Amino acid sequence: MAKAIRYARTGGPEVLEYVEVEVGEPGPGEARVRNHAIGLNFIDVYFRNGLYPAPLPGGLGHEAAGVVEAVGEGVLHVKPGDRVAYAARPNGAYSELRVMPADILVKLPDTIDFETGAAMMLQGLTVQYLFRQTYPLKAGDTILFHAAAGGVGLIACQWARAMGVNLIGTVGSNEKAALAKRHGAAHVINYNTEDVVQRVLEITHGAKVPVVYDSVGKDTFIRSLDCLAPRGLMVSFGNSSGAVPPFALSELVSRGSLYITRPTLATYAAKREDLEAMAADLFQMVSSGQVKIEIHQRFPLADAAQAHSALESRRTTGKTILLPCVP
Repeated sequence: MAKAIRYARTGGPEVLEYVEVEVGEPGPGEARVRNHAIGLNFIDVYFRNGLYPAPLPGGLGHEAAGVVEAVGEGVLHVKPGDRVAYAARPNGAYSELRVMPADILVKLPDTIDFETGAAMMLQGLTVQYLFRQTYPLKAGDTILFHAAAGGVGLIACQWARAMGVNLIGTVGSNEKAALAKRHGAAHVINYNTEDVVQRVLEITHGAKVPVVYDSVGKDTFIRSLDCLAPRGLMVSFGNSSGAVPPFALSELVSRGSLYITRPTLATYAAKREDLEAMAADLFQMVSSGQVKIEIHQRFPLADAAQAHSALESRRTTGKTILLPCVP
């Protein structure tokens, strides 16, 4: 038996229950992993509140780091005793021990501890595909990145600085503005006291930006479009303020033949060789010190509901992790 978080209905944080579950032996293509640290991400909220449908009752969580205890038939790339990390479906990372698909596991370098491994996989791989693949950035580019003081944002600020990219970050307070600047943002806009579009125009001398990375959704969508240069790319990769409402394609025409994409990590890392390459890039950035993963909040796994409340109310910065009991 092992402890895990389960939910039987969608709703607020109160639907999360800390229960005992049976964990069996891994079948073909599976591994049993004992989690040492678990990452908290906004996508977990989307599943819990029903924005993203999932079979119920079920578990939550896409991201963790731990040790392989056993593997099933056909699993060759990891073995018992290996330190591993992962960030992908199926849900179920909020657990002390789980049986899971082995093909999403990557070996964790000895230079990276379990807490860092759990804190960086989903958000770090997200920045990897956003910056290297969705819109391949180059030194000298100027970009707009919303929620720059969040978990993804602080990684993005550092990664942009390492690439020589001028990142304009939006935040909701002066404290978060200072945090984003310390992590490498070239410019920071407090959307509660400044006009985002006007500030982007001032910073870029009227040119606007070639790409906007937006994980906020409903509250920032139109402003994001207004910040794009003609033929610019809108990258909508999250909905922390709610889903983007339906809009007319003419909105893209009137602003200069804009492009829009809605990428997901699952698509970019669907092939094993792509996942390995993306993880290697992330591990190099972290091991070299160019990107530091800062864990600002830690909660016991049993207190996952409190962690969700803090995340949704925007009381968190950087990364939040859940800590299971490890024998």
